[in-house]
Amino acid sequence: MNKMLLLPMLLLTIVACTKKEEPTSFTEEALQDKMTYIDGTEMSFKDVLNQYEGKVIVIDVWASWCPDCIKGMSKVKALQEQFPEVAYLFLSYDKTPDAWKTGIDKYDVRGEHYFLGHDEYKNGAFRNSIELDWIPRYLVVDKERNIAMYYAKEADDEKIINTLNKLK
Repeated sequence: MNKMLLLPMLLLTIVACTKKEEPTSFTEEALQDKMTYIDGTEMSFKDVLNQYEGKVIVIDVWASWCPDCIKGMSKVKALQEQFPEVAYLFLSYDKTPDAWKTGIDKYDVRGEHYFLGHDEYKNGAFRNSIELDWIPRYLVVDKERNIAMYYAKEADDEKIINTLNKLK
C-alpha cells in the first residue's frame, strides 16, 4: 500500500475510535440541580422536565449578556414557528434574576423560563452534565425525557431540525 495513503487512513481510524458518544440521558446530579421558574418557584431540573411529560422539548441554554445568544433569537423564533407543538425551555445563566427578566422582555423570548444563575455557569451540575463549553447551546429532549439531540450552537442547525422532524 502506498505510504502516502496509510497516514491519512491511520489518522481517520484514530479519530473514529476516539470519538466520544453523546449522552442520551441527564446525570442524576443534573436532574437534582435547582432552577428557578419565572414566578420565583424553585424546583429540580427533573421536576422541570416532568412538567412536559409526553412533549418534545427544545432546551436553549442562554444569557442576556451573551451576544451570540441574542443574535440567535431570530433563529429560535423561526424554529418555534416551524415546530409550534414543541415545548421551548430557556435556561438562563444571567448574572441576576433582574437581568434575566429584563432580557426576556427586551428580546421577546417566548417559552418557559428558568434561571440557573451566573455562579452555576462555572461549575453547576447541569452545566457539567452537558459539558457546556459555549452559549447558546441547544438540546432536544424526546417525549420520554431522553436526550435526542445533544449538541448544537445554532437554532437552525440541521441536527435540531432533523431530530424534531423524526420525533413528530
